[in-house]
Amino acid sequence: MIRVLIAEDMHMIRRALAALLLLEDDIEVVADLDRGDEIVATALRTRPDVAVLDIDLPGIDGLTAAGQLYEQLPECRTLVLTGLTQPGNLLRALKLHVRGFITKDAPPDALADGIRRVAAGQRVIDPDLVAAALETGASPLTVRETDVLRAAETGISTEEIAVRLSLSPATVRNYLSNSISKTGGRNRIDAIRIARNAGWLGT
Repeated sequence: MIRVLIAEDMHMIRRALAALLLLEDDIEVVADLDRGDEIVATALRTRPDVAVLDIDLPGIDGLTAAGQLYEQLPECRTLVLTGLTQPGNLLRALKLHVRGFITKDAPPDALADGIRRVAAGQRVIDPDLVAAALETGASPLTVRETDVLRAAETGISTEEIAVRLSLSPATVRNYLSNSISKTGGRNRIDAIRIARNAGWLGT
């Protein structure tokens, strides 16, 4: 029997996933939760073989939780089930030892099949996502450039970004200029859009 933990913040989707897996003779849902910051503690208590995680979770995001889960319970393999298909998320997931990456619009039987394959030690990744990730590549932005662009995404001014990140306004302008150049954007709004669509700004 494959023991499964589900983390999905939308109640209806989480219940539907659990009900779908109940139909499988070889899969048992041992826990379902709606927050990322409860995943590790729950997994340590219930000892699942596979954790099915959404990316966009309150508390901490699913990919951060996946990294923590690998460190504290490496025998539990992670499968990400998400509607967020940015290539950058897939690249980040692979670095965090995620074994499966399935989109929420996949056929219903793809989840149970993915769980079985991940539990058996295989990788399960949508080939279209792999192609998009390879085409997009890893983020060209430095950590600080990412921080500044993420702050700029909230619509605050250069001066407010400087205060928030303990930088000088001139340094913030330099980081924004670098980000625009590296992303190929026309301006900061365009750079934010490009970086967000590529998954370079995280969740």
